[in-house]
Amino acid sequence: MLDNAVNGTFKKILVGTDDSQDAQLAFQYAISYAKSTEAELFIVSVLEKDELNVYQALNDDYIHGERKDLEEHLLEYKKAAEEAGVQQVQTLIGEGDPGKTIVHDVIPQIQPDLLIIGSFDKKGVARYFGSQAAYMAKYSPIPVLIMR
Repeated sequence: MLDNAVNGTFKKILVGTDDSQDAQLAFQYAISYAKSTEAELFIVSVLEKDELNVYQALNDDYIHGERKDLEEHLLEYKKAAEEAGVQQVQTLIGEGDPGKTIVHDVIPQIQPDLLIIGSFDKKGVARYFGSQAAYMAKYSPIPVLIMR
């Protein structure tokens, strides 16, 4: 992995997606980069169980429905990347806290050369507690490109 970072060629790109504007910018950049360098593109989205209320979290049908919706959303991302000319595209879903899941579960599994993610501004008190992007930038074992 590090050899690719040193010589500037990233052959396995991991992009984190959600519906935020910055994540969409990250996705578009990842498509462009993967296409121009013929890199393999991995698209990940994380099902955040901590955002569910206790009744939703305990309801297997609800969780299954949320996961199915996320799978369909990822297939749309995959199709967009393929239509843009990316030759190798894969998708995967993680579960849990996005930053921790991507850093500790997804990156070791995929072993990408570069992580591309979006960042978004938090409002109020939340901005003092850091962000998923800050966590990934700090703890990722690979280079991270944060789009704003």
